[in-house]
Amino acid sequence: MNIKKIIEGKKEWKAHVSRVKALPQDYQIVYKEIQKYLFKVGPVELNEDIGLLSEILSFLEEGAAAGKGVLEVTGMDVAAFCDDLMEDSTTYADLYQESIHQKNRL
Repeated sequence: MNIKKIIEGKKEWKAHVSRVKALPQDYQIVYKEIQKYLFKVGPVELNEDIGLLSEILSFLEEGAAAGKGVLEVTGMDVAAFCDDLMEDSTTYADLYQESIHQKNRL
């Protein structure tokens, strides 16, 4: 990764964080929990691009602008909400399971 991409990535991340801070408090809390969940078990491509996080943030911003409660937007089970978003993505859990199967075959 060249320096220009690193700088652009940092600018993009700072703008993203500013958008999160503009959300109502309850939305910020849920967003941060979603972010933690996705960073822990989420899609592998999340490390390369904040596109999914940005889409989630836009979705939450729309809900807040419509005056909805955050759990009206995500549903009561926020982890299930995240799992639905990652349905067609390769996750770290998938990679881990694959590595276990590889070891068992040897």
